[in-house]
Amino acid sequence: MKSSRLLIYIIFSMLFTGISGELIIAQNADISDVQSNEIVYKQIDTTQLKLTLFYPPDIKEASANPAIVFFFGGGWVGGSISQFEPHAKYFASRGMVSILADYRTAKKHGTSPFDAVADAKSAMRFIRKHSKNLNIDANQIIASGGSAGGHLAAATGIIEGLDDPGDDLSVSCVPNAMVLFNPVIDNGPDGYGYDRVAERYLEISPLHSIKEGCPPCIFFLGSKDKLIPVETGKLFKEKLEAVGSRCDLHIHENQGHGFFNLRNYSQYAETVYQADLFLSSLGYLDGEPSISW
Repeated sequence: MKSSRLLIYIIFSMLFTGISGELIIAQNADISDVQSNEIVYKQIDTTQLKLTLFYPPDIKEASANPAIVFFFGGGWVGGSISQFEPHAKYFASRGMVSILADYRTAKKHGTSPFDAVADAKSAMRFIRKHSKNLNIDANQIIASGGSAGGHLAAATGIIEGLDDPGDDLSVSCVPNAMVLFNPVIDNGPDGYGYDRVAERYLEISPLHSIKEGCPPCIFFLGSKDKLIPVETGKLFKEKLEAVGSRCDLHIHENQGHGFFNLRNYSQYAETVYQADLFLSSLGYLDGEPSISW
């Protein structure tokens, strides 16, 4: 086992040298022999933003695999990439390259939701641009996240503009599909976050930016979510389907905001199971889900 991990370390070191200018190897995850490593995808002054990648245990060199990118929640104010680590390890065990994306937040960096969207788009572009070296299929990249992180995932697929001026705009940031956990999708006067975006809400609100060609998505929402009303989820689904896009809306009875996290295991497992089926229906996963509740 140790020798195989050393070999993977060497391979990753060779692959990433020259891509980001820096390679940082994170502690290997021991669950299901999933391997992890960390790379810098963006630097703003002295701030380095990183991606933590989890690889399938049986990954082959020079292979192209589907990937899923997770953005953590926290109201664009705080949060940690560790929120979706259980999800990332699960989908890595199912054959996907799973990625936890860091981004700037108000508490840590004094930034706005607009900066967070720019970072999310930068992360998606970095992954697609370097997909070959990352062992990722550039046409099978899924964006995912919860709450404000769900907003960022949706923004990469729906919002036009708000790009980082340093990004290579010839590379698309649009995911091929979206897995959204009680996402903030309405930033309008009656939605979440309006106090922080105000009159600019039309620039950043996914609900107000839906157009033809939006990626297919699965949307998980608790019936007792006090931040994201069920009616907002239903309207999002209605508007996506009106332009020919797929939206599988799952309402979980008697569940509040953040119900999908690991601490609520039955709900975590059920949402992961349904996300697995959704991704399988799109051809990104093979076989039956390996999780039950």
